[in-house]
Amino acid sequence: MRFRKHRPTIVVGVATTLTVATATVLLTAATPASAATSTFTPVADTYVQSDTASTNYGTATQIVVDNSPVRRMFLRFTVSGVSGTITSAKLRLRTISGNDGSPAGGTFRSMSNTTWSETGTTWNNQPALDGTSLGSIGAVTRDSWYEVDVSAVVTGDGTYSFGATSSNGDGAYYDTRETGADAPQLVITTGTTTPPPTTPPPSGDPVLVGAGDIATSGSGDSATAALVNGISGTVFTTGDNVYTNGTAAEFTSYYAPTWGQFKSRTRPSPGNHDYNTSGASGYYNYFGAQAGPSGLGYYSYDLGNWHIVSLNSNISMSAGSAQEQWLRNDLAANTRPCTLAYWHHPLFTSGANHAPSTSTRPLYQALYDNNAEVVVWGHNHQYERFAPMNPAGALDNSRGLRSFVAGMGGADHYSFGTIQANSQARNSDTFGVLKFTLHAGSYDWQFVPVAGKTYSDSGSGTCH
Repeated sequence: MRFRKHRPTIVVGVATTLTVATATVLLTAATPASAATSTFTPVADTYVQSDTASTNYGTATQIVVDNSPVRRMFLRFTVSGVSGTITSAKLRLRTISGNDGSPAGGTFRSMSNTTWSETGTTWNNQPALDGTSLGSIGAVTRDSWYEVDVSAVVTGDGTYSFGATSSNGDGAYYDTRETGADAPQLVITTGTTTPPPTTPPPSGDPVLVGAGDIATSGSGDSATAALVNGISGTVFTTGDNVYTNGTAAEFTSYYAPTWGQFKSRTRPSPGNHDYNTSGASGYYNYFGAQAGPSGLGYYSYDLGNWHIVSLNSNISMSAGSAQEQWLRNDLAANTRPCTLAYWHHPLFTSGANHAPSTSTRPLYQALYDNNAEVVVWGHNHQYERFAPMNPAGALDNSRGLRSFVAGMGGADHYSFGTIQANSQARNSDTFGVLKFTLHAGSYDWQFVPVAGKTYSDSGSGTCH
């Protein structure tokens, strides 16, 4: 295998208040439609290279697109056992870990030739890229997943070939089927997902729905997006909106096709993975003003009789910090009788992967001091509900905040460790969304599971 040496890939603000009005529609009882996701790996993949015209690379551990020298790559999949209407088909590729990335991930087309030989194809006898144009992958970084929508050509069982080229002289390298778990994927979704029947809220009562730990190369984010698509209202996120590093390319490849459908009605909060990109620039650039001031990321808005606060647990939260002082001033100026807040790192959690984030306690204290009702977090990839508690974690049914860990938006699940005091409901194997119906002086909550799952949790609370 010949390798070419690549060139290395060489705010003070004022928090604003967003006022949002949402329309509420009545949800009628419906029979959930069946939905299924099938993942296929290639039966063949290779690339060809212009300056080694008679060489075959069919057993290599990477496939490449490049323009100096010219390299083209080819993939073939056999789809079988798919029943029902295909509603989504995505070609997913993972960049190799030993390369610095590329400003261009390739332009993709379907191919009429579905019999080319993996171990016999060379530059001299390469198949033609003569089919439907399927789009391009933009800039790529190492060891990350990217996807192309191929729904236009994948319509059922059969054999499908795809090819890719690049006009950029800095090549993009992807893992092949020889690498095992990092092999290319063709992910096919059939049917539609209808959320379980919900109790229609009284006319005019706003709905707040969302989750955290969302968009990845898997299919969980697509399944939870299908739920949100059937629920009217404002969408919240509890951080780690996209994996793994919060890059602009990841927002384009993973978040935009799924939860990005609801961007105009989304009020997000950032997570630690969003901050893996310096200054969370991918997050702030993608959401714009909806994410609050860039670099600060905390803001508030009103829904009916409720004051909603989105906070940033990736920056200072200590007592006296800019964020904590802003929060206290914001709550003091609030005229709504009920308050709900959300951010990424949980103060209370039974998750085995991430311990309670005690640094968030000053935010919880400020909310408690101002008689807030509910706080929602993410970070641990699971669902957990706690009884109303004071900032020390003691049961407090008179003034305590009811808290939720809602990290079930699409990323792989985490397990539970030691169950913490006042934990009342838990689940670690069901993707879903958490829905709040916000009444004038009370609220209802409901865990809505993805199609095919039965876990549920629901209840009601009153404002202090």
